Amino acid sequence: MVAPGWLPQPPGWHANWPAIVAACPWLAPLAATPQDPAFHAEGDVLTHTGMVVAALAGLAEWRALPESDRAAVMVAALLHDIGKPECTRAEAGAISSRGHARAGASIARQLLWGAAGLGPAGPPAERAAIAALVRLHGLPIWFLDRPDLERATLGASVRARLDHVALLAEADARGRICADQAELVARVGLFRGWCAEHGCLDRPFAFANDHSRVRYLRGRQADPRYRAHDDTWGEVTLLAGLPGAGKDTWLRANLPDMPRVALDEVRAELRADPADGQGAVVAAARERARELLRRRQPFVWNATNLTRQTRDPLIELLLDYGARVRIVYLDAPADLALRRNRQRAAPVPDAVIRRLAAKVEPPDLTEAHRVEIVDAAEGGAGRRH
Repeated sequence: MVAPGWLPQPPGWHANWPAIVAACPWLAPLAATPQDPAFHAEGDVLTHTGMVVAALAGLAEWRALPESDRAAVMVAALLHDIGKPECTRAEAGAISSRGHARAGASIARQLLWGAAGLGPAGPPAERAAIAALVRLHGLPIWFLDRPDLERATLGASVRARLDHVALLAEADARGRICADQAELVARVGLFRGWCAEHGCLDRPFAFANDHSRVRYLRGRQADPRYRAHDDTWGEVTLLAGLPGAGKDTWLRANLPDMPRVALDEVRAELRADPADGQGAVVAAARERARELLRRRQPFVWNATNLTRQTRDPLIELLLDYGARVRIVYLDAPADLALRRNRQRAAPVPDAVIRRLAAKVEPPDLTEAHRVEIVDAAEGGAGRRH
């Protein structure tokens, strides 16, 4: 990514924290967000974030990265706890921020689209990489405690470079005051060693083929090294993106003659309000999909599909019927989607788009055989990344 102006630079590598805070006013709520003193005796989240930025700037491994990678990891450090203000709760005399990494990844994606002191908005792949670092920054500390250690870590390797995740986690551990800091840093070292042994520290784990990756990461086979026989009969394409992102435009340009199941069309036939519950619409669309799957007919499922929770049941259905799964995600900021949506014959209410934009989870290769990210801001059918 293009380095923001405040990125620490050689030879001094000084992290000018007041300048960073001035350039990024969205950091302000972190100053009012407390942390449990047992784990963060330094105090509020803003103080911790400043310490993490300084710790990262002091790491020789970070300094040795190419500037674009240094910028990405440093921006992720600045954003790693951005979800804490909305997730912090007092529970039984302790302070908890459960879920802050997931929330933070969503906030990070939105901030990375705009002029937020983070440098110009880069291509979707860059923004996705930074958001993944925010989402996964706790993995090196907690990976040994996970019952699904191998699946969680190998899956993470196809979402982010785990050596960059480890760098961020080490800075997170060093940028705090706590009694077990040395143990936290040691855990990051164990994580690096485990990933190196499994060949996924600086690259994705080498699955035998796409079908093996999908089956393993979706829990359909136990051994990640098993070469699954690819017995799929054809490909179904899931379109994903905000209303107004350009899914219909992409479809006309790329798959104009492909049979489709479009939730907007089903919704219109059922005269369902987009702001109401969509259970009946989805049920009718799934039945149409089953009819096509029984005939082994490739088709397009055209809907917003913005979260993994929404996509998973549909992907499982497609896999059950032996289809290959391709996801095409139209990556658009909320303001662009709002402008385009208002020009449609039947626009979705602005409030619905804003609500959807706040919970977007772009697809990744833990979900499907193929994932394509299209930059909707490029206009027309967009540009693939």
